[in-house]
Amino acid sequence: MLVCGLWAVPVLALLVSSFRDAYTISTAGWWTAFTDPGGLTLDSYRTVLVDRGLGAALVNSLLIAVPAVAMMTTIGAVGSYALARMRFRGRALLVAVLLGLLVVPVQLTLVPVLRLYNAAHLTGTFVGIWLVHVGFALPFAIYLMRTFFAALPAELFEAAALDGASDRVAFLHIALPVATPALASVAIFQLIWVWNDLLIALIFLGGAADVAPVTVATANLVNATTGQGWELLTAAAFVAMALPMAVFVFLQRHFVRGLLAGTGK
Repeated sequence: MLVCGLWAVPVLALLVSSFRDAYTISTAGWWTAFTDPGGLTLDSYRTVLVDRGLGAALVNSLLIAVPAVAMMTTIGAVGSYALARMRFRGRALLVAVLLGLLVVPVQLTLVPVLRLYNAAHLTGTFVGIWLVHVGFALPFAIYLMRTFFAALPAELFEAAALDGASDRVAFLHIALPVATPALASVAIFQLIWVWNDLLIALIFLGGAADVAPVTVATANLVNATTGQGWELLTAAAFVAMALPMAVFVFLQRHFVRGLLAGTGK
């Protein structure tokens, strides 16, 4: 409880500051709002959501995050099941390659991938950013879900095979229903990661308002030369972090169960 309380203090400070104007923020501590609440206003939220386009950026973030997470979870589930329950030549080598990809820094691949994207005219498109996020996240997704599928009792699949079930039927009707914690954990983790991403969005989408996610829009609020607009960052930051926080708070039970999936039988 103490750790949770300490973690909540900066979040509370950010929330309180988001309802104060620039002068009040710079002249009085955020805690004074509890003794003198007269200066609270919604002007910062109105400015960032309407005037500065953060509302449209939220929609862009959803258009980026939801399809990307759905694609990586679906492909990851199929790939991890194949590596865990199916026997084929080269499987061990493929697993080793996937494990090796987990330690490759994302920054190392940005230049060659961007050159390929420019040649294929995928930069600045939602399809392009979906493919980038799926490619970067698949090794982790397959690694996590493969551990879960490998820990399932072999008797389940042997009984299904005796009943004439194919690998597809066993995957859809046996493996997937019991893999909900692992799937939920991967989806939650990747949703938060994609939602909070700034580097990849800047490189592969640019700063155009029609495709910019909430992280890029928030970074553009402050003038890099004069520093004007800094007071809007509190409201913009809280708007940007509201969805990841809500997802994690309400689905943390599935997240923890998924992380522990496959640790024991």
